[in-house]
Amino acid sequence: MRIAILAHEKFPDRAKTALGVLRYGDHDVAAVLDRDTAGKRVSDFVSDVQDAPIVAELADLEDEADELDALLIGISPIGGEFDESWRDDVRTALEYGCDVVSGLHYFLAEDEEFARLAEENGCELRDVRNPPEDLTVADGVAGEVDAEVILTVGTDCSVGKMTTTMELARDARQAGFDAAVIPTGQTGIMIEGWGNPIDRVVSDFTAGAVEEMITELGDEYDYLFVEGQGSIVHPAYSPVTLGILHGSMADKLVLCHEAGREAIHGYESFSLPSIPTYVDLYESIAEPVAEGRVVAGALNTAGLDDDAARQAVDEYAETLGAPATDVIRFDTDDVLEALR
Repeated sequence: MRIAILAHEKFPDRAKTALGVLRYGDHDVAAVLDRDTAGKRVSDFVSDVQDAPIVAELADLEDEADELDALLIGISPIGGEFDESWRDDVRTALEYGCDVVSGLHYFLAEDEEFARLAEENGCELRDVRNPPEDLTVADGVAGEVDAEVILTVGTDCSVGKMTTTMELARDARQAGFDAAVIPTGQTGIMIEGWGNPIDRVVSDFTAGAVEEMITELGDEYDYLFVEGQGSIVHPAYSPVTLGILHGSMADKLVLCHEAGREAIHGYESFSLPSIPTYVDLYESIAEPVAEGRVVAGALNTAGLDDDAARQAVDEYAETLGAPATDVIRFDTDDVLEALR
Protein backbone atom coordinates (compact mmCIF):
# COMPACT_ATOMS: atom_id res chain seq x y z
CA MET A 1 0.00 0.00 0.00
CA ARG A 2 1.36 3.44 -0.97
CA ILE A 3 0.67 6.10 1.64
CA ALA A 4 1.40 9.68 2.68
CA ILE A 5 1.87 10.47 6.37
CA LEU A 6 0.60 13.71 7.93
CA ALA A 7 2.97 15.05 10.61
CA HIS A 8 2.58 18.84 10.46
CA GLU A 9 4.93 20.82 12.67
CA LYS A 10 5.82 17.75 14.72
CA PHE A 11 8.28 15.79 12.58
CA PRO A 12 10.32 14.05 13.76
CA ASP A 13 10.48 14.69 17.50
CA ARG A 14 6.76 14.65 18.37
CA ALA A 15 5.53 12.39 15.56
CA LYS A 16 5.90 8.97 17.13
CA THR A 17 3.17 7.38 15.01
CA ALA A 18 4.80 8.64 11.82
CA LEU A 19 8.20 7.36 12.94
CA GLY A 20 6.76 4.05 14.07
CA VAL A 21 5.16 3.42 10.69
CA LEU A 22 8.30 4.54 8.85
CA ARG A 23 10.44 2.21 10.95
CA TYR A 24 8.24 -0.89 11.30
CA GLY A 25 5.37 -0.69 8.82
CA ASP A 26 5.35 -2.49 5.50
CA HIS A 27 3.85 0.47 3.61
CA ASP A 28 5.48 2.29 0.70
CA VAL A 29 5.66 5.90 1.93
CA ALA A 30 5.32 8.47 -0.87
CA ALA A 31 5.91 11.49 1.39
CA VAL A 32 5.61 12.95 4.86
CA LEU A 33 3.55 16.14 5.19
CA ASP A 34 5.15 18.74 7.44
CA ARG A 35 4.88 22.46 6.72
CA ASP A 36 7.88 23.30 8.92
CA THR A 37 10.41 21.01 7.22
CA ALA A 38 9.05 20.85 3.64
CA GLY A 39 11.73 20.46 1.02
CA LYS A 40 13.87 18.16 3.15
CA ARG A 41 13.83 14.37 3.39
CA VAL A 42 13.13 12.00 6.25
CA SER A 43 16.78 10.88 6.10
CA ASP A 44 17.89 14.44 6.91
CA PHE A 45 16.48 13.86 10.41
CA VAL A 46 16.31 10.09 10.98
CA SER A 47 18.65 7.65 9.27
CA ASP A 48 17.33 4.24 10.31
CA VAL A 49 13.80 4.39 8.89
CA GLN A 50 12.27 4.32 5.42
CA ASP A 51 13.28 7.47 3.56
CA ALA A 52 10.77 9.76 1.82
CA PRO A 53 10.49 13.40 0.73
CA ILE A 54 8.85 15.92 3.05
CA VAL A 55 6.24 18.17 1.45
CA ALA A 56 4.07 21.02 2.72
CA GLU A 57 0.67 19.60 1.74
CA LEU A 58 -0.92 16.62 0.07
CA ALA A 59 -1.69 18.71 -3.01
CA ASP A 60 2.06 18.69 -3.70
CA LEU A 61 1.61 15.03 -4.64
CA GLU A 62 -1.08 15.72 -7.23
CA ASP A 63 0.98 14.11 -10.00
CA GLU A 64 1.13 10.91 -7.92
CA ALA A 65 -2.50 10.96 -6.81
CA ASP A 66 -3.45 7.91 -8.88
CA GLU A 67 -0.77 5.87 -7.10
CA LEU A 68 -1.71 6.87 -3.55
CA ASP A 69 -3.86 4.49 -1.52
CA ALA A 70 -4.16 6.31 1.81
CA LEU A 71 -3.31 9.29 3.97
CA LEU A 72 -2.25 8.29 7.47
CA ILE A 73 -2.51 10.75 10.39
CA GLY A 74 0.93 10.31 11.92
CA ILE A 75 0.59 12.57 14.98
CA SER A 76 -1.76 12.79 17.93
CA PRO A 77 -1.90 15.92 20.12
CA ILE A 78 -2.61 15.61 23.84
CA GLY A 79 -6.25 14.57 24.04
CA GLY A 80 -6.23 13.13 20.52
CA GLU A 81 -8.15 16.03 18.97
CA PHE A 82 -8.29 16.93 15.29
CA ASP A 83 -6.41 20.09 14.30
CA GLU A 84 -8.45 22.11 11.81
CA SER A 85 -5.27 23.07 9.98
CA TRP A 86 -5.20 19.45 8.74
CA ARG A 87 -8.64 19.66 7.12
CA ASP A 88 -7.40 20.68 3.65
CA ASP A 89 -5.06 17.68 3.50
CA VAL A 90 -7.75 15.22 4.58
CA ARG A 91 -10.21 16.79 2.14
CA THR A 92 -7.66 16.54 -0.67
CA ALA A 93 -6.96 12.89 0.14
CA LEU A 94 -10.64 12.01 -0.05
CA GLU A 95 -11.05 13.94 -3.30
CA TYR A 96 -8.16 11.89 -4.71
CA GLY A 97 -10.05 8.74 -3.72
CA CYS A 98 -7.59 7.84 -0.94
CA ASP A 99 -8.57 6.18 2.32
CA VAL A 100 -7.71 8.12 5.48
CA VAL A 101 -6.37 6.23 8.51
CA SER A 102 -6.50 8.03 11.85
CA GLY A 103 -5.55 7.22 15.42
CA LEU A 104 -7.23 10.27 16.93
CA HIS A 105 -9.93 10.31 19.58
CA TYR A 106 -11.80 12.54 17.11
CA PHE A 107 -13.44 10.07 14.72
CA LEU A 108 -13.16 11.21 11.12
CA ALA A 109 -16.08 8.96 10.14
CA GLU A 110 -18.34 11.15 12.31
CA ASP A 111 -17.24 14.37 10.58
CA GLU A 112 -20.05 15.30 8.17
CA GLU A 113 -17.80 16.75 5.47
CA PHE A 114 -15.35 13.85 5.52
CA ALA A 115 -18.12 11.24 5.59
CA ARG A 116 -19.77 12.86 2.56
CA LEU A 117 -16.52 13.08 0.60
CA ALA A 118 -15.63 9.47 1.43
CA GLU A 119 -19.00 8.27 0.15
CA GLU A 120 -18.80 10.42 -2.98
CA ASN A 121 -15.30 9.18 -3.87
CA GLY A 122 -15.64 5.54 -2.82
CA CYS A 123 -13.01 5.59 -0.09
CA GLU A 124 -12.85 4.66 3.58
CA LEU A 125 -12.33 6.55 6.81
CA ARG A 126 -10.58 4.16 9.22
CA ASP A 127 -10.59 5.30 12.85
CA VAL A 128 -8.29 2.76 14.48
CA ARG A 129 -8.98 4.16 17.95
CA ASN A 130 -12.58 3.00 17.72
CA PRO A 131 -12.73 -0.20 19.83
CA PRO A 132 -14.96 -3.20 19.09
CA GLU A 133 -18.36 -3.24 20.76
CA ASP A 134 -18.24 -6.77 22.19
CA LEU A 135 -15.53 -6.28 24.84
CA THR A 136 -16.12 -7.59 28.37
CA VAL A 137 -14.49 -7.51 31.79
CA ALA A 138 -11.39 -9.63 32.36
CA ASP A 139 -11.65 -13.19 33.70
CA GLY A 140 -8.13 -13.11 35.12
CA VAL A 141 -6.88 -15.88 32.83
CA ALA A 142 -4.11 -14.21 30.78
CA GLY A 143 -1.52 -15.83 33.04
CA GLU A 144 -2.64 -19.30 31.93
CA VAL A 145 -1.34 -19.04 28.36
CA ASP A 146 1.75 -20.98 27.30
CA ALA A 147 3.62 -17.92 26.04
CA GLU A 148 5.89 -15.82 28.21
CA VAL A 149 4.12 -12.45 28.47
CA ILE A 150 6.43 -9.42 28.47
CA LEU A 151 5.07 -5.91 29.05
CA THR A 152 6.85 -2.62 28.41
CA VAL A 153 6.07 -0.08 31.13
CA GLY A 154 7.23 3.51 31.32
CA THR A 155 8.23 6.42 33.49
CA ASP A 156 6.09 8.66 31.25
CA CYS A 157 4.34 8.82 27.90
CA SER A 158 6.52 8.96 24.77
CA VAL A 159 9.61 7.39 26.30
CA GLY A 160 9.85 4.47 23.85
CA LYS A 161 7.47 1.71 24.97
CA MET A 162 6.13 1.01 21.49
CA THR A 163 9.60 1.13 19.92
CA THR A 164 11.00 -1.17 22.60
CA THR A 165 8.14 -3.61 22.10
CA MET A 166 8.67 -3.73 18.34
CA GLU A 167 12.47 -4.03 18.55
CA LEU A 168 12.43 -6.79 21.16
CA ALA A 169 9.81 -8.77 19.25
CA ARG A 170 11.81 -8.43 16.03
CA ASP A 171 15.07 -9.42 17.70
CA ALA A 172 13.41 -12.38 19.42
CA ARG A 173 12.20 -13.61 16.03
CA GLN A 174 15.68 -13.22 14.57
CA ALA A 175 16.98 -15.31 17.48
CA GLY A 176 14.67 -18.11 16.40
CA PHE A 177 11.72 -17.66 18.73
CA ASP A 178 8.06 -17.37 17.82
CA ALA A 179 7.19 -13.89 19.05
CA ALA A 180 4.13 -11.69 18.53
CA VAL A 181 3.23 -8.12 19.41
CA ILE A 182 0.05 -7.29 21.33
CA PRO A 183 -0.86 -3.79 20.05
CA THR A 184 -2.65 -1.54 22.54
CA GLY A 185 -2.32 1.90 20.90
CA GLN A 186 -2.91 3.56 17.58
CA THR A 187 0.69 3.26 16.37
CA GLY A 188 0.97 -0.43 17.14
CA ILE A 189 -2.40 -1.08 15.52
CA MET A 190 -1.38 0.76 12.35
CA ILE A 191 1.85 -1.24 12.17
CA GLU A 192 0.46 -4.67 13.03
CA GLY A 193 -2.93 -4.28 11.34
CA TRP A 194 -4.94 -5.36 14.41
CA GLY A 195 -5.28 -4.68 18.14
CA ASN A 196 -7.39 -2.91 20.73
CA PRO A 197 -6.99 0.85 21.39
CA ILE A 198 -6.94 0.57 25.17
CA ASP A 199 -7.10 4.29 25.90
CA ARG A 200 -10.50 4.40 24.17
CA VAL A 201 -11.98 1.35 25.90
CA VAL A 202 -14.54 1.78 28.72
CA SER A 203 -12.65 1.50 32.03
CA ASP A 204 -14.36 -1.71 33.16
CA PHE A 205 -13.28 -3.44 29.94
CA THR A 206 -9.64 -2.31 29.60
CA ALA A 207 -8.13 -5.35 31.32
CA GLY A 208 -10.54 -7.59 29.42
CA ALA A 209 -9.54 -6.09 26.08
CA VAL A 210 -5.87 -6.89 26.76
CA GLU A 211 -6.69 -10.35 28.10
CA GLU A 212 -8.74 -11.16 24.99
CA MET A 213 -5.76 -10.47 22.71
CA ILE A 214 -3.38 -12.49 24.88
CA THR A 215 -5.65 -15.53 25.10
CA GLU A 216 -6.21 -15.36 21.34
CA LEU A 217 -2.48 -15.74 20.59
CA GLY A 218 -0.99 -17.03 23.83
CA ASP A 219 -0.81 -20.73 22.98
CA GLU A 220 0.65 -20.14 19.50
CA TYR A 221 3.83 -18.24 20.42
CA ASP A 222 6.85 -18.50 22.72
CA TYR A 223 6.72 -14.81 23.62
CA LEU A 224 4.06 -12.12 23.56
CA PHE A 225 5.39 -8.57 23.72
CA VAL A 226 2.65 -6.29 25.02
CA GLU A 227 2.81 -2.64 23.96
CA GLY A 228 2.56 -0.54 27.12
CA GLN A 229 0.83 2.83 27.41
CA GLY A 230 1.25 5.84 29.65
CA SER A 231 2.76 5.59 33.12
CA ILE A 232 1.52 4.39 36.48
CA VAL A 233 2.13 7.88 37.92
CA HIS A 234 0.75 9.91 35.02
CA PRO A 235 -1.88 12.40 36.27
CA ALA A 236 -4.07 11.80 33.20
CA TYR A 237 -3.23 8.38 31.71
CA SER A 238 -2.47 6.11 34.68
CA PRO A 239 -5.82 4.23 34.39
CA VAL A 240 -4.80 2.94 30.96
CA THR A 241 -1.44 1.78 32.34
CA LEU A 242 -3.13 -0.05 35.21
CA GLY A 243 -5.63 -1.77 32.92
CA ILE A 244 -2.83 -3.14 30.72
CA LEU A 245 -0.72 -4.14 33.73
CA HIS A 246 -3.49 -6.22 35.29
CA GLY A 247 -5.09 -7.43 32.07
CA SER A 248 -1.82 -8.77 30.66
CA MET A 249 -0.81 -10.58 33.88
CA ALA A 250 2.72 -10.15 32.54
CA ASP A 251 5.52 -12.50 33.57
CA LYS A 252 8.22 -9.88 33.06
CA LEU A 253 8.35 -6.08 32.78
CA VAL A 254 10.76 -3.84 30.84
CA LEU A 255 10.97 -0.32 32.28
CA CYS A 256 11.33 2.36 29.58
CA HIS A 257 12.70 5.84 30.29
CA GLU A 258 14.08 8.83 28.39
CA ALA A 259 17.54 10.00 29.41
CA GLY A 260 17.41 13.39 31.10
CA ARG A 261 13.64 13.59 31.46
CA GLU A 262 12.80 14.98 34.90
CA ALA A 263 9.11 15.96 34.61
CA ILE A 264 6.02 14.50 32.98
CA HIS A 265 5.71 15.78 29.42
CA GLY A 266 2.84 18.24 29.12
CA TYR A 267 2.41 18.23 32.92
CA GLU A 268 5.74 19.75 33.90
CA SER A 269 4.59 20.65 37.43
CA PHE A 270 4.78 16.90 38.16
CA SER A 271 8.33 15.65 38.67
CA LEU A 272 9.25 12.08 37.81
CA PRO A 273 9.88 9.84 40.83
CA SER A 274 13.17 7.96 41.13
CA ILE A 275 13.75 4.84 39.04
CA PRO A 276 13.68 2.55 42.12
CA THR A 277 10.32 4.08 43.04
CA TYR A 278 8.94 3.11 39.63
CA VAL A 279 10.22 -0.44 40.02
CA ASP A 280 8.59 -0.74 43.44
CA LEU A 281 5.32 0.75 42.17
CA TYR A 282 4.99 -1.46 39.10
CA GLU A 283 5.93 -4.65 40.93
CA SER A 284 3.80 -4.01 44.02
CA ILE A 285 0.73 -3.01 41.99
CA ALA A 286 1.12 -6.01 39.66
CA GLU A 287 1.79 -8.53 42.45
CA PRO A 288 -1.77 -9.20 43.68
CA VAL A 289 -2.70 -10.26 40.13
CA ALA A 290 0.59 -11.59 38.69
CA GLU A 291 4.12 -11.54 40.06
CA GLY A 292 5.63 -9.62 37.16
CA ARG A 293 9.10 -8.25 37.88
CA VAL A 294 11.13 -5.51 36.21
CA VAL A 295 13.95 -7.62 34.74
CA ALA A 296 15.35 -5.17 32.17
CA GLY A 297 15.34 -1.56 31.07
CA ALA A 298 15.20 0.43 27.84
CA LEU A 299 16.62 3.95 27.77
CA ASN A 300 15.84 6.45 25.00
CA THR A 301 19.12 8.32 24.43
CA ALA A 302 18.12 10.15 21.24
CA GLY A 303 19.31 13.50 22.59
CA LEU A 304 22.82 12.32 23.48
CA ASP A 305 26.03 11.66 21.56
CA ASP A 306 27.39 8.11 21.45
CA ASP A 307 29.72 8.34 24.43
CA ALA A 308 27.15 10.04 26.62
CA ALA A 309 24.51 7.54 25.50
CA ARG A 310 26.65 4.56 26.49
CA GLN A 311 27.38 6.10 29.87
CA ALA A 312 23.69 6.90 30.42
CA VAL A 313 22.69 3.30 29.59
CA ASP A 314 25.32 1.90 31.95
CA GLU A 315 24.15 4.19 34.75
CA TYR A 316 20.52 3.26 34.09
CA ALA A 317 21.35 -0.46 34.25
CA GLU A 318 23.21 0.06 37.51
CA THR A 319 20.27 1.96 39.00
CA LEU A 320 17.86 -0.76 37.88
CA GLY A 321 20.12 -3.58 38.96
CA ALA A 322 19.22 -5.22 35.64
CA PRO A 323 20.41 -5.23 32.00
CA ALA A 324 19.48 -2.15 29.96
CA THR A 325 20.02 -0.81 26.47
CA ASP A 326 18.87 1.77 23.96
CA VAL A 327 17.05 -0.58 21.59
CA ILE A 328 17.66 1.68 18.57
CA ARG A 329 21.26 2.59 19.26
CA PHE A 330 22.71 -0.58 20.80
CA ASP A 331 22.05 -4.31 20.67
CA THR A 332 19.40 -6.04 22.78
CA ASP A 333 21.29 -9.26 23.55
CA ASP A 334 21.58 -8.80 27.31
CA VAL A 335 17.97 -7.65 27.62
CA LEU A 336 16.68 -10.61 25.60
CA GLU A 337 18.76 -12.97 27.73
CA ALA A 338 17.12 -11.55 30.85
CA LEU A 339 13.71 -11.99 29.28
CA ARG A 340 14.48 -15.60 28.28
